[in-house]
Amino acid sequence: MASVIKNVSFDARDALKLATFWAAALGTDVDEDSTVEKAFVEAAGWGGPNIWFNRVPEPKTAKNRVHFDLRAPGRMEDEVRRLERLGATVLRRDEHITNMADPEGNEFCVEPGPGQA
Repeated sequence: MASVIKNVSFDARDALKLATFWAAALGTDVDEDSTVEKAFVEAAGWGGPNIWFNRVPEPKTAKNRVHFDLRAPGRMEDEVRRLERLGATVLRRDEHITNMADPEGNEFCVEPGPGQA
């Protein structure tokens, strides 16, 4: 039997702030016991990994080696605008993918949703 991904962990300057962004982005909630030191976001829906956020003293300094690819629920541009309102920034736009950064600079991508080419 193979292993499964139980959690994805992020280093963060403010664990609660970053958890709040990702909970809103993914349509779930931040665990009620979360703090600026450590925070937890349970996966929305069944089967996805949970996300842990741990406070570290140093800021992010280099490109992520691993990142999320999010699939928009509808039009990619609508999802990009929603994520910008939550605090993300656009790094690069292409026709079929938008590269973004969360509030602490962690890169992720947004791909078109169902029915979009």
